[in-house]
Amino acid sequence: MSPPRSPMAPPRSFLWSRRIFLTLLAGFVLIPVYVMISSSLKPLADVTGTFRWLPSEVTIRPYIDIWSTVPLARYFVNSLIVAGAATVCSVVIAVFSAYAVSRHTFRGKRVFTVTVLSTQMFPGILFLLPLFLIYVNIGNATGIALFGSRGGLILTYLTFSLPFSIWMLIGYFDSVPRDLDEAALVDGCGPLGALFRVVVPAAIPGIVAVAVYAFMTAWGEVLFASVMTNDTTRTLAVGLQGYSTLNDVYWNQIMAASLVVSVPVVAGFLLLQRYLVAGLTAGAVK
Repeated sequence: MSPPRSPMAPPRSFLWSRRIFLTLLAGFVLIPVYVMISSSLKPLADVTGTFRWLPSEVTIRPYIDIWSTVPLARYFVNSLIVAGAATVCSVVIAVFSAYAVSRHTFRGKRVFTVTVLSTQMFPGILFLLPLFLIYVNIGNATGIALFGSRGGLILTYLTFSLPFSIWMLIGYFDSVPRDLDEAALVDGCGPLGALFRVVVPAAIPGIVAVAVYAFMTAWGEVLFASVMTNDTTRTLAVGLQGYSTLNDVYWNQIMAASLVVSVPVVAGFLLLQRYLVAGLTAGAVK
């Protein structure tokens, strides 16, 4: 005999409905991933022909050809430099800004926080032409090449990641007890010492969440990267278009390259998942 059901247990119909829903959701997520993996292991003729769930021939040639069809290694390095620099700058500036807003009272504090948050309401394409004109005019006036350079692209990504990073860290620093700051000051630390020795270690989950957000925003961005870069500074998100030519589209190489460029983001997310979840849920429960 099966053990008696607890009065608090959910009905069987709910359990079965949940299983069916989760199964369908898993299929919705995993089937495209399987198609990408299987297509990346097929010859081009099999990919462009009738679709088959099981490849008739398995080959790793697409993973070898992706590096010679387009300069994928250069695009990879450009993306790492741009995304890494944008992440570091965003985190450093956001830490100082959020700490100042969280721990100090000054005139215009409310206006500053509302302004920072309101910048997220505007679509990115709204800033494309103004930034383009600003970079071109700065280059003509000073000789500093922002348009078509990695530095210009890093500044562009900061305009999107920094406001959200500041706003998020303000909420996280608010959840860190002020008693820790006061105890550090009593022990002889200055404001910066209290920040780096006490507040930052307690806010690691929030800082990691901000870093992951900033990196992912820069890593997969297409619109500004397609306009603000040239053949030398092109990033991965734009460089993948090189597998499509006037004569053919190398679908198997596109799938292989997409999987390869996804590895850093997926690996980083898996390694930092527990910090990311803790950072995003900070302050949700008192």
